[in-house]
Amino acid sequence: MEVDAGRFTVGVFQDLAWADRGIEALKKQGLAVESFSIVGKASPELSTLIERHLGAPQMLAVKDLGETMARGPLVAALQGSDQGMSNLGIAATMRRVGFQAHDGRIFDALTARGGVLVAVHSEPRAADALAVLHSYGGGNAAIGAWSGRV
Repeated sequence: MEVDAGRFTVGVFQDLAWADRGIEALKKQGLAVESFSIVGKASPELSTLIERHLGAPQMLAVKDLGETMARGPLVAALQGSDQGMSNLGIAATMRRVGFQAHDGRIFDALTARGGVLVAVHSEPRAADALAVLHSYGGGNAAIGAWSGRV
């Protein structure tokens, strides 16, 4: 599947409160809300968070994670024609957007523990997004397939 590997910057927040603060900080930095993705284990609280920031969440059955809620451009990139996240899980499908296998396993493990994965699809502002994710507790924040130079 051809995916705009499009430079996602991803971090996993330990809980909904930290994710909410991180998303608000990303907005304050001027990053486009349309570029945000949120993924986590299904719960009424996560549904409220996603709805408040991005609109109605999509329900997914993700391998090794179970019922999951998500919204944003990362979801389409990860699904693919083989229903990637459903069949392969987060860890295996993160390579589609340029992450190393070990990054995918970390994102998967942190999300399985109740973390909230937040991604920003913005190559020109990837370093800004990374700084905000780190500053607000986005665990193992990283830029996938970034073509820029640090």
